[in-house]
Amino acid sequence: MSNYLRGLASLVLLVCGFVGTQAAHAEIKIGVVNFQRLLEEAPQTKSAMQDLENEFAPRRRELVTMQNDLKAREDKMQKEGAVMAEADRQKAEKTARDEQREFSRKAGEFQDDVSTRRNEELAKIQRFLVGEIQTYSVSQGFDLVVGESVIYVKPAFDITAQVLEVLKTKPAKLPAAAAPATGATAPAPKPPASK
Repeated sequence: MSNYLRGLASLVLLVCGFVGTQAAHAEIKIGVVNFQRLLEEAPQTKSAMQDLENEFAPRRRELVTMQNDLKAREDKMQKEGAVMAEADRQKAEKTARDEQREFSRKAGEFQDDVSTRRNEELAKIQRFLVGEIQTYSVSQGFDLVVGESVIYVKPAFDITAQVLEVLKTKPAKLPAAAAPATGATAPAPKPPASK
């Protein structure tokens, strides 16, 4: 009887080992996404950046006009400064300094506002892209999709082009609050460095 139990135990171990080996050799589907490329080439990014350009175009034109006026006054002072009365020259120089200060203040505010809005839009796009990558990965049966700190990947594993094709079928303009798609969670990518 003990040989029977030993044989049965060996058979159970053999079957468990075979099943365990089969599970270990189950094919894992892995994909890699070049998130920076997605961010740069997605139609949603291009649309958002064009909207930002349109939003800030009037202020940009105002600053260019101010800069041109300052340059014209400076040129006029260069030409006429020697023949102007001392009081008129001092008054013109003070006015020029005040206008230059005002221009510098407005230019600084403009840059801050553009940078803030750009970062807001990029964050919204990044959340959208992560959601779309997750949705695509689930629908295509991927077990693991990586994106950050990949040193090398065989082209067969890179799914960036496929995700870009899906993005091209989506509306270019994102809703005010783009909710990420449901699916596996992933850490939010780091925002790109400002240019």
